[in-house]
Amino acid sequence: MMRFVEFADRLSAWFGKSFAWAIMVMTLGVGYEVVVRRLLNAPTSWAFDVSYIMYGTLFMMGGAYTLSRNGHVRGDFVYRLWKPRTQAIVEFILYILFFFPGVTALVLSGWKYASRSWAYGEVSVNSPAGVPIFQFKTIIVAAGILLFVQGIAQMMRCVMCMRDGHWTHARDDVEETEVKLMRGETVELMEGRTAEAIDVVAPTDEGDRR
Repeated sequence: MMRFVEFADRLSAWFGKSFAWAIMVMTLGVGYEVVVRRLLNAPTSWAFDVSYIMYGTLFMMGGAYTLSRNGHVRGDFVYRLWKPRTQAIVEFILYILFFFPGVTALVLSGWKYASRSWAYGEVSVNSPAGVPIFQFKTIIVAAGILLFVQGIAQMMRCVMCMRDGHWTHARDDVEETEVKLMRGETVELMEGRTAEAIDVVAPTDEGDRR
């Protein structure tokens, strides 16, 4: 089971980090639109399409990666009070009852929308630029498949937790900036206090040394 879990984590991480570059495309597109609209009075006809397409792609393709890192919103005001085995049992049941039916519906409905969109070469109706969007409808299916694979890995984590009594987490690869800043401040504070303690106990002159 652990091999499949690690494979699913790596797969989700690769896709999540690869599609994270969509935020750069969106930023450049929106930034360009602001400049030409405000300074040159020449708004584009495609910036809005780029913004919502890139954001939607990032949101969908990052779902499995977020799931592997326990990043989705959870009402844990009760959950965190339970023992790991109890958490695993509840999660296992909820994956079966809600997660997989929902993800399966996402894949099937996404396949229907994507196939229709590819059939007639759908373009965006939100602007006169006629930006093609049929290829992005395929993202719905891809995101659903990734979630399905990662969901199986999460269920395996539940089984291992029920067996061993503790959770097996994915390898840490990213960290919130504020967490790093807080850790840095903590280290600096500890170093400062250590230095103060050394100054207090260290001898200050030759008389102290003797």
